[in-house]
Amino acid sequence: MNRKLHSIAVVFFAAVSLGAGDRRVRLLPKLQSGQTLTYLIRFQSDKTVKTESKVVAPMAPDSAQLDAHGLLRVEILNSQNTASNPSIRARAQFLNADSDAAVNTSSDKSPDGNNSREDAAVKSIEFTISPDGSVNNTKRLDSLSPDQQQAWHQWVARFALAWTLPFDGMKPGEKSKLEQPEQSGAPIAGLHWERDSLYVRNEPCHSSQLSPTREATPSGGPADTCAVLLTTATLRQKSSSKDATPDDFKVHELRTMGSAKGTSETITYISLKTGLVVRATEETTQSMDVVIAKADGSNGVHFNVDAKSRAEVLLVKDTPAPQP
Repeated sequence: MNRKLHSIAVVFFAAVSLGAGDRRVRLLPKLQSGQTLTYLIRFQSDKTVKTESKVVAPMAPDSAQLDAHGLLRVEILNSQNTASNPSIRARAQFLNADSDAAVNTSSDKSPDGNNSREDAAVKSIEFTISPDGSVNNTKRLDSLSPDQQQAWHQWVARFALAWTLPFDGMKPGEKSKLEQPEQSGAPIAGLHWERDSLYVRNEPCHSSQLSPTREATPSGGPADTCAVLLTTATLRQKSSSKDATPDDFKVHELRTMGSAKGTSETITYISLKTGLVVRATEETTQSMDVVIAKADGSNGVHFNVDAKSRAEVLLVKDTPAPQP
């Protein structure tokens, strides 16, 4: 009799576990007006540009390396539930240099070795994440340095991922597909990313805390449980390589020909309790072979661009507020 009861119990708990893993969950953040979040952002990129031209090209892109990191404080100004996904209005700012947390890059130092941004004022931007996951109504983004803008773009892309997932939720083993236009203003029209997001499994996870030396380590306390998503993306081109001219180039009587391609892989950990992105990493490679010329085909400049980047976003606990 006891053996029979034990067998029934084993079958029952196995069924419960299977049912729990089979449930669909919505991986959206549970946000309230006035809530504040802090994220550590690390971003590295390496871009090489080769140019062939018989004319001077003053606007030619330059090869560049970027190694940026910083703490971004985000305040939720308003969170509204809609018939589909929520819409939020938020304010974000990088913590100032007095807290040793401003965005620092390899290009920040002046010839004498001092940080050229140590006296920069704390600046904030405002933005909206709409129910479809698009980022709109951005204000004062141009008040940030180019490096800070890039870091913010990396953060908001990771944070807004949940808005692009199925409305009725996902379960482990399920995949979601999405097509998004390329937002970089490339000289090739019709570029878009085809993204596949796979809900891999659930794993224990921790937010991060900063050591006195500003190193990020897992925070103490009980572990959270996160959904682990693997997103792979491929850059596709809908325009013809023989005439790939975007509308804004046509306005300036320019013509472009060429092609672009790219791939990226993102791993995102989303808390099942709070819906917040706890950490995310992305690695991307892109290349472009393009000729930019006048509308009549004269004065053409040939560009070959290769770029690689890596981004990391970490949710940070117990971070001091920015100084006034």
